[in-house]
Amino acid sequence: MTSVALYKQDGTQNGEIELNEAIFGIEPNESVVYDAIIMQRASLRQGTHAVKNRSAVRGGGRKPWRQKGTGRARQGSIRSPQWRGGGVVFGPTPRSYGYKLPKKVRRLAIKSVLSEKVAENKLVVVEGLAFDAPKTKEFKQVLENLSVDTKVLVVLEGGNDFAALSGRNLPNVSIVESNNVSVLDVVAADKLLVTKTALTQIEEVLA
Repeated sequence: MTSVALYKQDGTQNGEIELNEAIFGIEPNESVVYDAIIMQRASLRQGTHAVKNRSAVRGGGRKPWRQKGTGRARQGSIRSPQWRGGGVVFGPTPRSYGYKLPKKVRRLAIKSVLSEKVAENKLVVVEGLAFDAPKTKEFKQVLENLSVDTKVLVVLEGGNDFAALSGRNLPNVSIVESNNVSVLDVVAADKLLVTKTALTQIEEVLA
């Protein structure tokens, strides 16, 4: 079994905690991780780009000149694409870039990045993050106690609002609940700080 040190909020070690090998001890699949990141980044695109085609451009309701006898090319509207101020042909329209990967692929991707963090000794497990009130200064002190001074993703159990509010304004700190951990968040962070309860919840979902 893979095990890592278990820490208290004050930075002292309180034994070790065993990790589920099927989640934190697999061989990372880089191809699947790449596919998951591309999927997430595509889903983040707004897709609000738009142009006006000839039916959306104002004006052009009257035929500019008669069909025959002028010597000029026939025209039906001054808002046709070949006219200055006319509509745009085949321009971008609002759309969603999001798509989904199979569930097994998504699960393999998150297991791969979690296993990679464990292999690189970048997973820090703390017994809990308990605060009497939202206090950013106290949250910063906890990070210093745990020697976490790089870009960190903090994974909390659901309902720990004081901890979430305490750390959300700190630079280089991202906070998510255990049921919202994504591949992109884990890859973007240098270290992963997880509470013991959140770790259990992650194992229950991915086991």
